[in-house]
Amino acid sequence: MAANSLDRAKQAVRTQVWDALTTADAVYDASVHGRIPHFKGAEQAAARLAALPAWRRASFVKAVPDKAQLPVRARALEEGKTVYMAVPKLATLKPFYLLDPAALTVSPFEAASPRTAAAIAPTVEVDDLRPLDLIILGSVAVNPNGARIGKGAGYSDIEFALLTEAGLVTPETVVITTVHPLQVIESPIPTTEHDVGVDLIVTPDGTITCPTPHRPAGVDWSALTTEKIAAIPALMARHTP
Repeated sequence: MAANSLDRAKQAVRTQVWDALTTADAVYDASVHGRIPHFKGAEQAAARLAALPAWRRASFVKAVPDKAQLPVRARALEEGKTVYMAVPKLATLKPFYLLDPAALTVSPFEAASPRTAAAIAPTVEVDDLRPLDLIILGSVAVNPNGARIGKGAGYSDIEFALLTEAGLVTPETVVITTVHPLQVIESPIPTTEHDVGVDLIVTPDGTITCPTPHRPAGVDWSALTTEKIAAIPALMARHTP
């Protein structure tokens, strides 16, 4: 599928899900279009996630900064897990906030907020992270095969690729997304080589284990424009023209 056709197909899926969530009054956002949905039931999904063996075993968690995953980040900190959260747009050479539960000066819920994290948490380079037990993604849509799409900015996929190249994503790393049931669709989701699949889908109502989700081997440089690489210092540091 040509790039433009693929982009249109992805956007059609996003619009379908955003419309369904809006019609069902299933989100807190005044307008969900263009966003990772802040879905109603996010706290229940976080509680369900926290009961899973993969969660209980985890010590080091990389999590997206979206509102829907705030309860996941807060619970991780409450339970003594170290949380890494991306700096907006990966715009610094040290592109992750380090939230160390032993060093917090505010409550875990406050610390898990991106605004507070930016004020209190040190930033670290990719190579300073510990190997990751869990990666928590936000999604617009996902299907039971593990195919997933976000809102279209691509930062989660770039983070995953950088962490993979640094050896921080291992075969034992579990990739999880928390979503509303309406975000889980049965139809195929168009994806590319650099799109990250998920191992587990957790909703307020249940957990889906995905068979053999796709994992990129590293950064797909051919899919990145010169401008995109230049805008992300951690990419620039690894780029060989």
